[in-house]
Amino acid sequence: MRRGETGRYVITSGGGEQVRAFVPAPLPPVPALDLATLLGPLEQAQLALGRLEGVSTLLPAPQLFLYTYVRKEALLSSQIEGTQSSIQELLLFELPERPGVPTDDLIEVSNYVAALEHGLERLDAGFPLSNRLLREVRRRLKASGRGSGHDPGNFRRSQNWIGGTRPGNATFVPPPPQEVADCMSDLERFLHASVPGMSALLRAGLAHVQCNGRVGRLLNTLLLYHYEVLDKPLLYLSLYFKQHCQRYYELLDTVRRNGDWEAWLTFFLDGVAQTAATAVSTAQRLQELFQQDQALIQRQGRAAGSALRVHEALKERPVRSVPDAAAHAGLSFPAAANAMRTLERAGVARELTGKRRNRLFTYDRYVNIISEGT
Repeated sequence: MRRGETGRYVITSGGGEQVRAFVPAPLPPVPALDLATLLGPLEQAQLALGRLEGVSTLLPAPQLFLYTYVRKEALLSSQIEGTQSSIQELLLFELPERPGVPTDDLIEVSNYVAALEHGLERLDAGFPLSNRLLREVRRRLKASGRGSGHDPGNFRRSQNWIGGTRPGNATFVPPPPQEVADCMSDLERFLHASVPGMSALLRAGLAHVQCNGRVGRLLNTLLLYHYEVLDKPLLYLSLYFKQHCQRYYELLDTVRRNGDWEAWLTFFLDGVAQTAATAVSTAQRLQELFQQDQALIQRQGRAAGSALRVHEALKERPVRSVPDAAAHAGLSFPAAANAMRTLERAGVARELTGKRRNRLFTYDRYVNIISEGT
């Protein structure tokens, strides 16, 4: 349904020039959504989420899956903004024995992990989904690295833009800073308002148009978790947005220009269904991998006991040093070193550094599965 422009333009200064910035109208859309056209995509998304919820309850340790999936989301969301890092680089960066000097890209991805985990922890503790929480999340996003000096505890106070080399040739210029507080207040009211026929998924899809940078992608996860669409935060949409990047930005622009919310929401709901199906497949493949490798280790004779304990440590965090593995497995350093050699011989673990001391090991096949799409 075409409704016309879903906001207004104001003249503002950015980069030393006058530009037209878009200020969105408050949600929900007017006229109301045509729910009949969204019924099929919504049902498919809900069915896929139900399968994901079912698989997650069967995982012996869903927090292991969640640990790596959060990091994958952080990596992909940051890649949409132009960063270049890998899962393995991020896992290495998080080690106390981190090798080398971290890049700005890695710092940004690590900040995203911290911001997402903070938001989820606050919701678990009963803190309301609110602008205050989003400001806290933004503070962690900007805690260090690029942009860390730009007033991270508040919404932005300078004009930004998307696409192009300057505001004057940008693809999109968001609201000027003096309008941001009112826009975010409107969004917060919508997130908690009672709207007939407004499911959590539709609410999340609408909100994403109003807030669609890294904070917006974080908001997707926080919203669906807050509304208990999933018992555990296992749905992350950045891979879908990255894979369909051109269509993603085209539809966001189309909504602003002609108000076709249904086209955007169909795309968003298809993304939820595809992402949930991929998460189910990934969880199943990881379970199969863990079972196969456990069977391999059990055939290693007397060394199997300690090796299984180090294997459990690698499942929890798939890049580790021997002292780190020893501490998590409850083993002495010599026992953990022997266990890691057993895992190397079995093809489960691989040494990364090529050194004789301060060596680091990775659970290669686990990292490879999680890294798909990054």
